[in-house]
Amino acid sequence: MKYGLIGEHLSHSFSKEIHEKLADYTYDLCPLTKEEFPVFMKQHDFKAINVTIPYKIDCMAYLDEIDEKAQAIGSVNTIVNRDGRLYGYNTDYDGFAYMLKRHGVPIQGQKVLMIGDGGAAKAITKVLKDFHAKEILKVRRSKSANTISYDEVYQQHMDADIIINTSPSGMYPHDDDCPLDLTAFKDLKYVVDIIYNPLRTSLCVQANNQNVPSIGGLEMLIAQAKVAVEHFLSTSIENHAIHEIYRDMMKEMTSIVLIGMPSSGKSSIGRQLAEDLHKEFYDVDTQIEQIAKKSIKDIFQDEGEAYFRDLETKVILQLSQKKQAVIATGGGSILRKQNVNALKRNGMLCYIRRDIDKLLVDDARPLSKSKAAIQEMLDIRAPLYEAAADICIDNNNDLGTVIEMIKQMFDAYCQKL
Repeated sequence: MKYGLIGEHLSHSFSKEIHEKLADYTYDLCPLTKEEFPVFMKQHDFKAINVTIPYKIDCMAYLDEIDEKAQAIGSVNTIVNRDGRLYGYNTDYDGFAYMLKRHGVPIQGQKVLMIGDGGAAKAITKVLKDFHAKEILKVRRSKSANTISYDEVYQQHMDADIIINTSPSGMYPHDDDCPLDLTAFKDLKYVVDIIYNPLRTSLCVQANNQNVPSIGGLEMLIAQAKVAVEHFLSTSIENHAIHEIYRDMMKEMTSIVLIGMPSSGKSSIGRQLAEDLHKEFYDVDTQIEQIAKKSIKDIFQDEGEAYFRDLETKVILQLSQKKQAVIATGGGSILRKQNVNALKRNGMLCYIRRDIDKLLVDDARPLSKSKAAIQEMLDIRAPLYEAAADICIDNNNDLGTVIEMIKQMFDAYCQKL
């Protein structure tokens, strides 16, 4: 391996894709057990590597020189082999600082709660100090000399201005986890989560639901990779490359989630849209029928709506982890907030509206048995669709026109990220 990443669990890393967009070399993922790690470091058979959990601190013992910033942080994530001597750097600092500056996150004079106290937290702490945060409180489940507990947060620190998650809480495959309940934080100005898979964590989705701006970790990952490449190759890369790669990756990975009334055209639109955009197509109702081995109508008749909704949530939680997908949801998927929040983690929600005279009475759809039933259902659900949606589109035109409009709105959505 000439260039690559070492760590314990790397199967869901985006680093290979990012580095190979930034530079003309092959970047390998090299997972190492705790027994393999010291052997690898002593051999140092590489040109340059990045280091991730759990070796950012342990690797320092094998280095010949550590730059001043990394020494002050006490953590290294970038190592360059120059003529057999190993030089250590910390580019997490640069990546996090770039992200704060680009989004104008107000740090100076602010009270910051930082969840976690690992290697990344060390770099972020230095950034916060250099940006003149008024107070930095590290939060862990068990209180220590340098950290506070979650109970202390809820009892004494609900006046925090900024919350930063550096812990694994909410990381794939545990997307539904969330380290804090933000409901009672009345002075909250920003939430930052350095997790990048899912694209938006449950913490970020919760913040957005409360109209608090948030940032996920993908942009930081790209920014720190850019600085790492500069160390690897002794070169300089313009910052605009960071945002170009970020926007392209978000567009590529973000799923399009279609919501709306039964018979509004979600499945027909979804199949064609997925084909055009080279994304996988998933239909929530079809997935439910495959699991239950019976039709939606029969599920309602045999087990009732509550049983169906539980199955629906199970399917949605699974599909919400998909990236590069088009997902057609059932008409009632938005009735549970848990479903909406899950779909927002990796998806852009598109409300497919249709005139009521085009919504079909259909005996196969248990809740669409009459025009009056459809009207009553629309009255209840329309505000929920609108509240959940990132974009809205009217499906009263031909299929091709509607799909082209969704593509344009998806492009515009990704441009704003």
